[in-house]
Amino acid sequence: MTGHDDWLPYEITPASSGAAASARGLVDHLRDLDDLAGLLTREKALVFRGFEVTPDELDGVMDELLPNRLAYVHGNSPRTKVGDNVYTSTEYPEQFTISMHNEMSYAYAWPSRLLFYCQQQPQTGGATPVVDGVRWLQALDAEVREAFRGGVRYTQNLHGGVGLGKSWQETFETQDRAEVEAFLKTTEAEWEWKADGGLRVHQIRPSTVRHPVTGTEVWFNQADQWHPAGLGDETAKALAQIMPEEDLPQSVGFADGTPIPAEYVTQIRDRGLDNAVDVDWCTGDLMLIDNVLVGHGRRPFTGPRRVLVAMCD
Repeated sequence: MTGHDDWLPYEITPASSGAAASARGLVDHLRDLDDLAGLLTREKALVFRGFEVTPDELDGVMDELLPNRLAYVHGNSPRTKVGDNVYTSTEYPEQFTISMHNEMSYAYAWPSRLLFYCQQQPQTGGATPVVDGVRWLQALDAEVREAFRGGVRYTQNLHGGVGLGKSWQETFETQDRAEVEAFLKTTEAEWEWKADGGLRVHQIRPSTVRHPVTGTEVWFNQADQWHPAGLGDETAKALAQIMPEEDLPQSVGFADGTPIPAEYVTQIRDRGLDNAVDVDWCTGDLMLIDNVLVGHGRRPFTGPRRVLVAMCD
């Protein structure tokens, strides 16, 4: 394992593993490993190249890498469910960069592992950048780290079927309000049903967490993705003209309710990206990451790109 300053994902190929260059070969290799969990904790991200896994073979590989596949319940990114708890990666327009984040770090419970699968590589670009959470934390100014020490307060406004952003039905994968309330009662969230049929949810969450095995403290929140400043000056201005910040599909402040300065948000966004390592895709590649130790994002691309994602606890 490398240090935080020169960390890279650990690449596994047929040549390096002695396995056949096929999905069957990868499955056999994974079954022969003494401690996949320990390897992932040590290396933080594992990239599997050259096994030429096809969509029809994906379930068998995922069964080895994700012991308990989870549904994307309470997820905030636009994506499509394409299989048994398998989803498209975030469906933002191809010309935009998606900043670094740990999946569902705003939620009461988050997945411990994420698996990415490249079904179709793009014509150009489209890398998945990954960042060591320790390095990201250390890259931030002491003033920013101290300001976030008390945590953050996330607000979601989920419409009831028509509106800006995601609906509560899509977010919680149900049409039943009682199911939504039962879920939210387990998450320490506050919520209210709105007169227009929408749902507003407030959650206070930490800005950093410690890894359950290593005890390592990492940057672990999505303040820059939930704050208008993280979208760029022009977009933030346009949103401010449409509606107040508290009515946006998602917004964020410090845990005590005070606003987060825009310059803090842009520093978090930019230094996460600046310290990331790009993982370029070839069709059939996979990447497994420890969702606490490593943040991820997406670079712009051209041409059709299809990367699927699944997760487990």
